[in-house]
Amino acid sequence: MTRQAKQHWISNKTERTLVYTALVLAIFIVFWGSWQLYQYPGDTTHTRAFKSVFKDYGSMARLALFVVLAHYAILFLFEKGLVDRWNQVKQWLVKASRLARRWHTPAALVALSLIVLHVVGAFLYGIELNFENVSGILAVCVLIPVPISGLLRYRKLDKKWHMRSGIAFAVLFFLHAFL
Repeated sequence: MTRQAKQHWISNKTERTLVYTALVLAIFIVFWGSWQLYQYPGDTTHTRAFKSVFKDYGSMARLALFVVLAHYAILFLFEKGLVDRWNQVKQWLVKASRLARRWHTPAALVALSLIVLHVVGAFLYGIELNFENVSGILAVCVLIPVPISGLLRYRKLDKKWHMRSGIAFAVLFFLHAFL
């Protein structure tokens, strides 16, 4: 009788290693950041010093999200044929696309962990109903199906929900971060 190889959720071994490493890093970031937030006394959670702490988590998440979104921006340039004329630029973008695709999921996991810390810190600080906070809450609500549908993409069960909810999140994220 022959033994069947164990079927992994992520079939590519290199990508699987990167994703699992990023998952361990993301879990560590959440625990470390939660411990740091826990160290603040309750009466200091409404101060500027505490606000800068959770805003720093949001700023770091923003950088990781730029890596995540770079893959789609480069693909958009190729789909529209905007780089067909310049051979040097096209070769560079092909390499950048491969790199962005490889780091899409690991960067997304790290960004998700930083977003969790940002949201926890924002709720500890206090939520007022203004544009910045409402756009952030909406962005988090739209973000919830993105990693779930991303996992389903590995099994070809997604049917474009990852892309659609990801675009909706990106729009709300840009509104929250830059307006």
